[in-house]
Amino acid sequence: MHPLWGEMDRRLLIKLGTAGLAAMALPGAAQAMAAQGFTHGVASGEPGPNSMLLWTRYAAPSDTRLTVELSEATDFARVVGGGSVTAKGDSDHIAKLTVDGLEPGRWYFYRFVAPDGTKSVTGRTRTLPQGPTRAFNLALFSCSNMPFGWFNAYGHAAARGDIDLCVHVGDYLYEYEAGHYPSASEALPGRIIQPSNEIVALADYRLRYASYRADPDLQRLHQLFPMIAQWDDHEFANDTWKGGAENHDAGEGSWTDRMAAAERAHGEWMPVSDTRWRHYQVGDLATIFLPETRVTGRDKPFDIGDVLRGKGGDPTATLKAFAAGEYRDPARQLLGGEQEKWLLGGIANSAKDGTRWQVLAQQVVMGSLFTPPESANWFGANPPDVVRRRVAASQAAAKAGLPLNMDSWDGYPAARERLLAAAQRAGADLVTLSGDSHNAWAFDLTHDGRPAGIEVGGHSVTSPGFEAYTPGISDAVRTAALRASSPQLKWANTQDRGYVTVALTPDRVTADWHNVASIRDHALTLSGSHRMTAARGRRKYDAA
Repeated sequence: MHPLWGEMDRRLLIKLGTAGLAAMALPGAAQAMAAQGFTHGVASGEPGPNSMLLWTRYAAPSDTRLTVELSEATDFARVVGGGSVTAKGDSDHIAKLTVDGLEPGRWYFYRFVAPDGTKSVTGRTRTLPQGPTRAFNLALFSCSNMPFGWFNAYGHAAARGDIDLCVHVGDYLYEYEAGHYPSASEALPGRIIQPSNEIVALADYRLRYASYRADPDLQRLHQLFPMIAQWDDHEFANDTWKGGAENHDAGEGSWTDRMAAAERAHGEWMPVSDTRWRHYQVGDLATIFLPETRVTGRDKPFDIGDVLRGKGGDPTATLKAFAAGEYRDPARQLLGGEQEKWLLGGIANSAKDGTRWQVLAQQVVMGSLFTPPESANWFGANPPDVVRRRVAASQAAAKAGLPLNMDSWDGYPAARERLLAAAQRAGADLVTLSGDSHNAWAFDLTHDGRPAGIEVGGHSVTSPGFEAYTPGISDAVRTAALRASSPQLKWANTQDRGYVTVALTPDRVTADWHNVASIRDHALTLSGSHRMTAARGRRKYDAA
């Protein structure tokens, strides 16, 4: 049991509303957007030792001034903080208020009150601790594609009593039109996204957030825990970089306009600040850095097909020349110069100040993954031409020493080397949290042949992973091959959906990957979990 949970009787959760299956009666996005009053529950984020950002949506014919109340008890007999905030129509009726003057490391209850006395649901949140801190628990989420299935990972986490802070590292929603990823035959009946078209304009992005935020398990998670969140690519468009995206073309208008619309809707609908990158201090236990890896400084990702296109002769020779040259260009950026300076300096200052762990909650996998030679046979005897071409390019890349995924940190090796080298120089105990890949990974991060930290790669909430593309291959076969081809990889799960809890203590990090039994049925059952630990000072996982 979590050390703070003794104060929080489970009956308290009932007082805050009914979770799980009973919450399925909540309206869908269309009804919620047409409704008046409090339409999407409450949320909290951007925690500090003395402050918290509180969020709600209140729809009305005109701007509405709301009162915010915080209390240490559910009856609000003694209000200890709050204020007032306006839900404005030109902000999609969203109201966000940062409340100051709170006590460190303390649970609070909060609610919004409308002028007519109507109250929102009661939310619960917790400020960050200050000073000596013995334990702090994170829950890590990414990649929640609503039509693929139920958000059972959110629901399971919301029913726990040992989470202090939720961390969402991106792909909170997906931009595609209905019937595309998933296809109409793959989509789960009843998991309807709105609008049905691909989201491009501000109104589209707003409605897609409303559609996702109507989900009962996601609402419940936001209601009960503070969340820090950062976008990845699908909050914009697939494979976003600073100048465009794979899933954006000239027929969809200006990329700058689309990016601005997506960023504005994210800022409205999420309990986040207006700062693209930021950090959080968890007493003397951890500094959590939340960088931005998509639209600020990321150069266009390499594409192996583009590298080979128009080149004759041996593709492996072409790729070896690329690997020795352009691939390692030190000018290529993932974060951008200003942000990289902020992050590297922050890691150094955190370690210098004696903070135990430097936690990097970011979007894409940092550990190196290489295509296994045997994977050439994982796609059937007669794969489609597009699959055959991609498999051939992937195999040629592996022979040239190039990694599997150029959209991850593997596509920006010089930027990664600068980060890991800086962590080593600082004597940091680096823990990287990542998402994006849809599968679960545990990497020992190394630089210059020496340990540099660990990575906790979280599996997706619903989006499919390796298992969807290699259906005749077992998880054991896939993971054994990947580990053999990728020396930094210490463990993997390439078949399950779920989330991760990360428990921090002064001497150890414990990561638990929790696998939900299904996403096709709405149930909060796990099929299993996997635990790995790392001792402070070793900068690598303990032996299994």
